Amino acid sequence: MSERKHIRAACSIFFFISGFGYASWASRIPTIQQQLNLNEAQLGTVLFAMPVGLILTLPLTKYLLRKHSSNLIMLIGALLFNITLCLPGFTNSILQLMVVLFVFGAARNIMNISMNGQSVAVQAHYTRSIITTFHGVWSMAGFAGAGLGYLMVANNIGTEYHLPMAGILMVLLSLAAYPQTLYQEPIPEERKPVFSLPDKSVLGFAIICFACMATENVMYDWAIIYFEKAGMAPPSTAITGFVVYMIFMTMGRFGGDKIVHKIGIVNIIKFSGLMIFFGLLLVALFPYKSVIFPSFALVGLGVSCIVPLIFSLAGRDKTVNSGTRVASISTIGYLGFLVVPPSVGYLAHATSLRWAFGILSFLGLMIFILTLNIKNRD
Repeated sequence: MSERKHIRAACSIFFFISGFGYASWASRIPTIQQQLNLNEAQLGTVLFAMPVGLILTLPLTKYLLRKHSSNLIMLIGALLFNITLCLPGFTNSILQLMVVLFVFGAARNIMNISMNGQSVAVQAHYTRSIITTFHGVWSMAGFAGAGLGYLMVANNIGTEYHLPMAGILMVLLSLAAYPQTLYQEPIPEERKPVFSLPDKSVLGFAIICFACMATENVMYDWAIIYFEKAGMAPPSTAITGFVVYMIFMTMGRFGGDKIVHKIGIVNIIKFSGLMIFFGLLLVALFPYKSVIFPSFALVGLGVSCIVPLIFSLAGRDKTVNSGTRVASISTIGYLGFLVVPPSVGYLAHATSLRWAFGILSFLGLMIFILTLNIKNRD
């Protein structure tokens, strides 16, 4: 195996570690809720600790990536992420769980941003696009982690056994993969305020990232509920609708690189924005099973490739550190992850879920419009 294939495989392993660890935690949220006897409001407050930890450590991650290679920061983040994954089953109060999830979110941020910076650096060793397959690996790992979680729940295996087992396994995998990862010479950059907007050159990229990450996280949080309430579907059918979304998102990520070669990055992002727009608009206008299934598939394809391709475009300037550029774009992108999903709940309470999804569809249109201003640099 050539050196570039080694570094590509090692980077893929870290994407697997991230997806598997996050899905392992998510699969046990209902169990943790029961263990601590949390109502929905309390659970929502507890879960909010994770994105807060994520957002507040963005400046730290940018600082670390200015001083050290992305592969070292990726390893540190992965170790902290998976060690923290071992802990939720041992918490016995809301405060303890919130502290654990704050650290979990912070570690996830350190790992994921450096991991995406690493993927951009690996992409530079290839003339053809390979970057969307990394995110496809993340999605496949999510399926694997969720599947293991299902087996653990079905066999009544507690979180105090399941999560440490998953965490320790991923720690070992991180240590095994690290020697094959790519060293990046840090590129010092001008000091900026702790929280600052990205440079004008990447601000459009950041807003596109915001819209895509907001849509993706809304689908994670609200797709099943939408199908049950607006689509009047039984829980089993609603879950199937979400699975359809996940399958098509994964397919899009594994197939995205081949399509990039044919039509270019900018065109893919443009068409992806339209798929998000029409997919969400259709489910808002026609909340029927025959429409929701293909529309969720359309949204899954739409969100599949945008973020990795935006990172790829932003990382093509060799005079700046790709890791810190990814961090700058992620600062805005993660605001979509943090702010928009709760806003859907407020909109739905004030109007209806159909109205909320209809309004959300315009994020896809915004992606399309912003992409018109990006020069095709494929």
